[in-house]
Parts: sequence; structure tokens; C-alpha cells
Amino acid sequence: MSTNRREFLTTATLVLAGGAFGRVALAASGQTQAPPPAPAFTDLRGNIGIFTARGGTIGWFISPDGVVVIDSQYPDTAAACLEGINQRSSKRPVDVLFVTHHHGDHTAGLVTFKPVTKRIVAHVKEVEAQKAATKPGSEATAVYADRTFTETWTEKFGPETIEAVHLGPAHTGGDAVIFFQRANVVHMGDLMFNRVHPYIDRGTGASIAGWIALLERAVKGHPADTVFIFGHAKQDWKVTGGKAELLFMRDYLTALLDYTRGEIKAGKSRDEIVKSTSELKGFPDHGPLVPRVLTAAFDELSAK
Repeated sequence: MSTNRREFLTTATLVLAGGAFGRVALAASGQTQAPPPAPAFTDLRGNIGIFTARGGTIGWFISPDGVVVIDSQYPDTAAACLEGINQRSSKRPVDVLFVTHHHGDHTAGLVTFKPVTKRIVAHVKEVEAQKAATKPGSEATAVYADRTFTETWTEKFGPETIEAVHLGPAHTGGDAVIFFQRANVVHMGDLMFNRVHPYIDRGTGASIAGWIALLERAVKGHPADTVFIFGHAKQDWKVTGGKAELLFMRDYLTALLDYTRGEIKAGKSRDEIVKSTSELKGFPDHGPLVPRVLTAAFDELSAK
């Protein structure tokens, strides 16, 4: 694993809040940085809400039948999240904590939740990737999911059924989508970056083409009024939305592949393409292209 990737997965102090990406990545791309906002709980519907602070958006479900959390951010923000959950649940244990994927801004807080959580669930590939990303010497204190699945995992809490589904390689090789069937709310994890250039983790099996197909499948598989929770969003953009945002993300990824394919066809080298600061036509909110997305697109299109 490269040093850059390990730093991306494990650095807790350099990440923007409320769904923004990472200070290191944004600084490199020239995108606007902002100080982390105060931790915030937002109710959605059907006993479901979100918690935003630093790192990927945390989802929560609190009812008389059970307490469920999705992702964990970092140890300090996880503590703030847990405090709020305890207030809302009268300090009930967390029945299940779902991990959408292994990146540090979604899993570092597992150490905070572990003592009060009955089960931590993740796709088997994401547990493997998290273990591979763990810093040497810290394995003894690292916390991983203790339950894994390959295709689906289902839990029922009273009238609500919660399903974790793996729809194929996309942002990583084992992303999970968490679907609250009765409330019709879907936590997309980092399968959704709202108006910000995503991280495409080819080192663990990511696929831009697979990501495009996954987003189309998610749109077709849910009703028009589905509320989707996003992993990250650009400053002043929301971390929740509907099908239109998923299709916009699909179109961005399609445009990224088309742009890179055109540059390859024009005879440009990998180094020349990666240095491009052009904007993708139709996607001005994302700002200039950045090396991480161009590298991933070039390598995917050039893979044999």
C-alpha cells in the first residue's frame, strides 16, 4: 500500500466536517476549505436521522425496538454522536453498527462505539481492506466488524427492516448500501459525493464503470420519494437528497471517463492527463479536475 493511501485512510485530524472530503485532498485540488462546523443531529423520518461533524455522514435509527448506527467518523466525533444517541435512546446499547466501507473517516470511531455496541457489520472485503490499512503496531487496539456478509445482511426492529446490500465494486471493492425499507431511507456512504470530486480507491477494487451502473441500479430500485444519505458534500451543499443527485453523480462519473478517454485518444501520456486542471463540461460546482480522479480514470481505462 502506498504511503499516500495509508495517510488518506488513517489521518483523523485533516478532514472537513459535515460531508466534506479531506483537507489534504482539498488543499491539493485547490478547493475551498472551511473550519469544521459544530456537530449536528438532523431528523429525517421514520426514527431515522443523520449526525454531521468531521468525516463521513453518520446515520442513526432510534426506536423503542432498537438502536442502529451507520458509520462512526473519528473517536472524538463518535463520542459526540454517542452522547446524542444516548440522550435520545435513554442510554440503550447500540444493537447494530453498519460500516459502509473501511476508510478511516468512517471507521476510526469504532473504538468509541465498540464498548456499547452488540454487533458491528461490514462487507467481508471492507474488513480485509481495513486490516490492510491499519498502521503497523496498532493492530491490538484496532476495531473491526465482528459480523460480515458478501451480498446482503438483514435486521428487523419492530416494523422496520434494515438491509445492507453490496451492489458491486464502485468507490471501493465492497461498499455497502443500507436500506431502511419502511421509512424508505437509503444510506449511500461514499457512493455519493455531492458536488465534490470523489476518492476512487482502485487499490481495494474500485470501479468507475461499476459505480455508474450501481447508481443507476439504486435509482431504479427505489421509489420517487426515497431519501438518500450521502457520505460527503461540498461546503454549502446538502448530505441528503433524492434520485436527481444520484443521477448527477452518475453523469459526473460518465463525463470523467469520457474526458479521460478523449485525452488518451489524443495521444496524451498519463502524466500529462493527470496534470489537467480543466473543468468537466456541465460540472462547474466541482471545480478544476484533480489528480486523484484523473489517475483513477486513466488507470481503469488503460487496464488490460
